[in-house]
Amino acid sequence: MPLPRTRGTALRQRLAELRGPDVPAKALDARALAALAANPGCARRAILDGAGVNKAALASALGAPSAFGQSQFALTRGNAFEAKVKADGGAELLRLVHDKLDRSAEPPADARVPDLTAAGPRGRTARTELELREAAGHPGAWTLLDHPMLALDVAGSPAFLEPDAVVVHPDGSWTVVEIKSFPLLDGSADAAKVGAAARQAAVYVLALEEVAARLGAEGAPAPRVRHRVLLVCPRDFSNLPAASAVDIRKQRAVTARQLTRLTRIEDIADALPEGTCFSPELPSDELTAAVESVPATYAPECLSACELAFHCRARSRQEGAVTSLGRPLRAELGGLTTVEDVLAAARGEAGDPDDPAVAALRRAAALRAEALEAACR
Repeated sequence: MPLPRTRGTALRQRLAELRGPDVPAKALDARALAALAANPGCARRAILDGAGVNKAALASALGAPSAFGQSQFALTRGNAFEAKVKADGGAELLRLVHDKLDRSAEPPADARVPDLTAAGPRGRTARTELELREAAGHPGAWTLLDHPMLALDVAGSPAFLEPDAVVVHPDGSWTVVEIKSFPLLDGSADAAKVGAAARQAAVYVLALEEVAARLGAEGAPAPRVRHRVLLVCPRDFSNLPAASAVDIRKQRAVTARQLTRLTRIEDIADALPEGTCFSPELPSDELTAAVESVPATYAPECLSACELAFHCRARSRQEGAVTSLGRPLRAELGGLTTVEDVLAAARGEAGDPDDPAVAALRRAAALRAEALEAACR
């Protein structure tokens, strides 16, 4: 539900204060949103992303720069490959969509490729929705939306998202297209990279479903958003495009559930001390205090998804938090939240003996003592 105008205005002003004077907001893209949804308990990331703080600049100012992100070479290669896929009015891209997802339809010819140019993200979002509505008036035709703009409500604040492409099929259904520069080798790609692309596509699908629901509320049948997306990658070691249909129903369900668990951004902002600011221009001690005023939930997975991961890891290790050793281990240890708690329980100095985690730790400590004694004989 959209925020009331006055409440939304006050929140935007508050988030601008958190960024710092005259600091432009960094847009929250689908990749960051997928990472945020994967760690919904991290209030620090939620408020920093919601306020549009440049976390890379913030990490450098804190003295813990991260190498997270794509290299300039990878970005250039990816842009060149995407341009090749979309050349000639997206003829090759539409052929791949038809071949992998909709062979029963007429082959794409003379597809509509509307101009989505507009002023600002809100203008582009409105223009995208207008063209999706317009496509519904052309049954039997293919439509390619190149870099449309979608909006998704995230913890009470709109996030503007830009998929590589959205294709409207002749039956009126919509498909998200993700174009990546990693290769498809013998028809398959790196599972971790495909998983990341699927989670990113799931964010776009959720945003499209909101658009479809609005169009359906106007009285017309709501368009169907397909849950099989098209992943386009270079074939083997060439620059020729190949495609694979990816079912993202699981990723969509997980992402939707995680986004609903996110603490509303205004609740986090209201709990911050007056005058809190995350501007990288602040003195180091003042900036560190501001960042530490927001609780974080660090896990090793953050190293591949968040620019602040090195800073949060250092703090997690200083505090002896078991989450720094991984979420699976944290889940196994139950109420034992620090390494000191774990060691004390293993030594029999603390913990409930009837707790399965405590019992397992004491058993492991006893076995270790027996092994060391046997080795010393």
